[in-house]
Amino acid sequence: MTELQFAIEVVRRLRDAGHEAVWAGGCVRDSLLGLEPADYDVATSARPDQVRPLFRRTLEMGASFGVIEVLGPNSDDGEPLKIQIATFRSDGEYTDGRRPDAVRWASAKEDALRRDFTINGMFFDPLTQTLIDHVGGQDDLGAKVLRAIGDPHARFTEDKLRMLRAVRFAARFDLTIDGATREAILQRAGEIVAVSAERIAEELRRILTHPTRYRGLNYLLDLGLFAAILEEIPDDPRHSTSIDALMGYLQDVTWPTARGMTFPLAFAALVHPVGAKVAEAATRRLKLSRDEGDRIVWLVRHMGILRDAPTMAFSKLQPLLIHPGIGELLALHRTIQMATLRDFRAVEYCETILRDTPADELDPAPLITGEDLTAMGLTPGPKFKTMLQAARDAQLDRLISTREEAIVLVRPMQ
Repeated sequence: MTELQFAIEVVRRLRDAGHEAVWAGGCVRDSLLGLEPADYDVATSARPDQVRPLFRRTLEMGASFGVIEVLGPNSDDGEPLKIQIATFRSDGEYTDGRRPDAVRWASAKEDALRRDFTINGMFFDPLTQTLIDHVGGQDDLGAKVLRAIGDPHARFTEDKLRMLRAVRFAARFDLTIDGATREAILQRAGEIVAVSAERIAEELRRILTHPTRYRGLNYLLDLGLFAAILEEIPDDPRHSTSIDALMGYLQDVTWPTARGMTFPLAFAALVHPVGAKVAEAATRRLKLSRDEGDRIVWLVRHMGILRDAPTMAFSKLQPLLIHPGIGELLALHRTIQMATLRDFRAVEYCETILRDTPADELDPAPLITGEDLTAMGLTPGPKFKTMLQAARDAQLDRLISTREEAIVLVRPMQ
């Protein structure tokens, strides 16, 4: 069974039990755009306690908000199909700018009216192939307009993250932001800091790693959101112009991984002018994962070093070439050069080495180890690292090539 078939079956089962049930939100929008939905959500008049008995396997995703996840048969990848079922509801006040303090069960129309944007507020009946549009979403999609449902100030007061979601949707679907919606974001952009760092980072990640990242960045800059979420970067028109140029070129660089643009690469492109220490502060404030934060700081820190690659001793360049992030570093360096001096010698030099050097020459086994030093009668200590590094550097620079030569080199250091 496919996810589409399971989504239809979920609606049918709820309907057979006497409840209203329709597809809701993004899957309806994507279908109207001719895109394959990433997932399917179902909205229903059934309460959570009425949903659970109808399905064999369910998970509590947010029962107090009327959300139940139903697990179906396994998909082709061996994982169970999942559909979220949400009870039609109307939201109370949002005192934390994130989620409603309370909800009440409501009609389908009331449920549509509490959603964020008209393009996300439509329902679809897959059994009768009927679109149910209480908010004018179909017309706005046709006109390529992103419009908040109702009063945009109210929508952004309820959940301030919706301002970043507006950027993501407008960029991804090439939409113009409605005037009133745009004005509300401009006035409230500074309030985005009330949202948790993790939620801001996730939206930023989704904007910057998508092929429409250039449009997304322009919206972030134009609406004042960029300055609010990346406070470490100077609010300087010249810097904005530099960022704009960089992200334009980031559209065209051939990416080093099958996943395409990575978040560390895109983020490093934005923060590299402020230096590694400030970049590290930004990654900590946004509470990025340790792996992402470390990679971003590594990229920023080694940008300057890579410029000297053609004249560097191989022992100094080799650790960069064997680092897991070398593909991103080369892509970042090439991008910055495209936007500035257009000097690609360092990148091309490194790419030639990576292409033409066998793996056992690029990263050969060390000629000596700590065991060899111990066998020489030395006691393990701080000198071990210095001696081993000296032998390793000489090996990489092809000054020595045997274990015996390495021992002769380090013996005076003991």
